[in-house]
Amino acid sequence: MQLLDLIGRKNELFAHDVEMHTDALKNIISSSKFLVLGGAGTIGQAITKEIFNRQPKKLHIVDISENNLVELVRDIRSSYGYIDGDFKTFALDIGSMAYDAFIASDGNYDYVLNLSALKHVRSEEDAFTLMRMIDVNILNTKKTIEQSIAHGVKKYFCVSTDKATNPVNMMGASKRIMELFLMQKSKDIIISTARFANVACSDGSLLYSFEQRIKKQQPIVAPNDIKRYFITPKESGELCLMSCVFGENNEIFFPQLNEHLHSISFADIAIKYIKGLGYDPYLCHNENEARLLSKSLPQIGQWPYLLTKSDTTGEKQFEEFFTEQDTIDIERFNTIGIIENKLVSDNSKELDTFLNGIKELQIKQSWTKEDLTQLFYKILPNFNHKETGKYLDHKM
Repeated sequence: MQLLDLIGRKNELFAHDVEMHTDALKNIISSSKFLVLGGAGTIGQAITKEIFNRQPKKLHIVDISENNLVELVRDIRSSYGYIDGDFKTFALDIGSMAYDAFIASDGNYDYVLNLSALKHVRSEEDAFTLMRMIDVNILNTKKTIEQSIAHGVKKYFCVSTDKATNPVNMMGASKRIMELFLMQKSKDIIISTARFANVACSDGSLLYSFEQRIKKQQPIVAPNDIKRYFITPKESGELCLMSCVFGENNEIFFPQLNEHLHSISFADIAIKYIKGLGYDPYLCHNENEARLLSKSLPQIGQWPYLLTKSDTTGEKQFEEFFTEQDTIDIERFNTIGIIENKLVSDNSKELDTFLNGIKELQIKQSWTKEDLTQLFYKILPNFNHKETGKYLDHKM
């Protein structure tokens, strides 16, 4: 089954806007130097391919995953071949001294794109992973912007998330705080970003897990009460590229909601996925039944699936890309909306207080989830965190 069919669409979202700007994209990219951080993740690979295919003068990719970088290079060589420009990959942790030395040795880029992130709501269960989320989503972003400013980079792009809009979980809140740091630093460098929803079949996503469950002859599980908007990996790369190249200072790009983009339930996708593989879906009543039947049902052309209630911490019942207070432009592009942020107040004091609080906890090497949550509330007073005491890792 084609990916668009699986998520209930017939057409690619941004094809028209990308086509309308083909010449400008090629001219800008072919004369520019790019650094992509987190470039071996699903979104990072997608935008790397978009840039590579337009013959950049320089394209350097940094990612903590050595294996994913190897696959990215194999994929690019097998699909597109080679370019005259300088194309290299570096297996580096952005937060490390080795990365700082790498930037100090060169740092000569026109565009820096930051796709690195801890993106899972499930990551907020323990205080230690939460601190790493703060390091990756906030502190590394701040550091790489400052390095970009010091090296005269023309433009900095950073990917955000729809969950940063009126956040209810720590992941979304960390991205919203990241956006506040972006706005602060935009006084010294042009910064744009993008918000979008679920990237279908991205690493670690629920749709990706469907493929893994089938390979391992295990039941498919999905929530029965949640609908989401989906874009494809290619579309995520296109949206990020459009924001990076054409976004003005402090602008956030997002997919416009229209007849081509509508929400679809995970339950519907699960059923469609099973049918697309040639099996009849068999609805189970509990986890034990689903595990047991996964060994026998496929032999008679059926596949077990389980639908569960969404009752875990941080789950948002609906998705939104902007608030009523935001200034929105839906005229500049056909399928892309833009949040036009303006620097109306100086919140540097609040940001410094947040940073100092995090540093104090890190120096002590002792903190609780409550410590971190309270710091989030101080900088995001309307943060509507939903703590249920149950997390995704507690479910199948």
